[in-house]
Amino acid sequence: MTPGSNIPLPVTQVTVDVAAPVRLDVSGLLLTSDGKVRSDDDFIFYNQPAGPGVSYRSGGGTAPDAIVVDTAAVPPGIEKIVVTASPDAAGQTFQGIEPTATLRDAAGGAVLATFTPPQLGAETALVVMEIYLRNGAWKARAVGQGYANGLAGIATDFGVSVEEPAPAAPPQPTAPPRPASPPQTAPAARPPAPPAAAAPPAPGAGKVNLDKGRVNLTKNQTVSLVKGGRPLLAQVKMGLGWEPAFRGKDIDLDASVIAYGAQREHIDSCYFGKLSILNGAIKHSGDNLTGEGGGDDEVIVVDLGRIPQEVTGLVFTVNSFSGQKFTEVAKAYCRLLDAATGEELVRFDLTGAEAQTGVMMAKLVRQFSGEWDMTAMGNFVKSRTVRGMVKPAAQAL
Repeated sequence: MTPGSNIPLPVTQVTVDVAAPVRLDVSGLLLTSDGKVRSDDDFIFYNQPAGPGVSYRSGGGTAPDAIVVDTAAVPPGIEKIVVTASPDAAGQTFQGIEPTATLRDAAGGAVLATFTPPQLGAETALVVMEIYLRNGAWKARAVGQGYANGLAGIATDFGVSVEEPAPAAPPQPTAPPRPASPPQTAPAARPPAPPAAAAPPAPGAGKVNLDKGRVNLTKNQTVSLVKGGRPLLAQVKMGLGWEPAFRGKDIDLDASVIAYGAQREHIDSCYFGKLSILNGAIKHSGDNLTGEGGGDDEVIVVDLGRIPQEVTGLVFTVNSFSGQKFTEVAKAYCRLLDAATGEELVRFDLTGAEAQTGVMMAKLVRQFSGEWDMTAMGNFVKSRTVRGMVKPAAQAL
């Protein structure tokens, strides 16, 4: 599975186990239609291993921990069970230890699907997968949403009470031991609070939305195209611009967008040679041959509301057909604008350059709840045409 893809559940009882090269804490949260738990009792983890229709299963250190879901026993009003994972070692990120979630038939253990969230870095906790109810049928969706503030960040987002650390408590030199048995009092069943001396999120980590106005992204940072609690499903413009690094020298770059399906399969590409794709849902402004002049050099208009459901990812690229390297380019950027008002919503300035002929600037990924996320990329590749970008862009989704 890829982020945002979903499958119907052919059985009522499933398990989701999450494996990685290190020990992980796996948990589940029962959510209502507003995306929140009803109480702390809906947070299922090693200290509170059972809830209505959902339970935690330990792998004992030799097998992955898992969340078991019996959809027939999930109480009315619960529309989603999210499965989360975080490294057991305090402060450890997912950099280099990408986890894999495996969805199985709980009765016989048959594998129904697998999912490995791509492009992880400073995240210390993940919403990996969700089991959700849609039109009376249960489905599973790959998510892969990361948090830089650990399990406490996930719990807080979904309405679980998280105890704050005591203000005077000094930082501990080592991680506290994992509880050996479930405590008997309700407050202790809450997830562990973040350490008092926890470091701030690393640049590029976490996710923001549009509620506070224009967002300036750093590389690998993500913005959810949501404003006032509602997904932005209007027409937007992706403007891409650049300037020659040396005065008086023309530079011919080509901006493109590549559309992919749920399995990262290539659906179509929009570029100077094909100015409209997906029945007009994506349109290209045409080729700029020099990079001179103010404003965006090339603009790609995307009607988010008209993107076919089979399209789950868009990757925006820039290529040097003439073979000039990006070390000869200055002030390369991309920015997302509201097509109706011209308001700039998101901007990403490419601060570094490599002696390559192609760069993946940004990606838009349709999320499990229907909204789109934009992630700044800035990944350089050797390719003078959009055709050569199809494979590396698929791998970067």
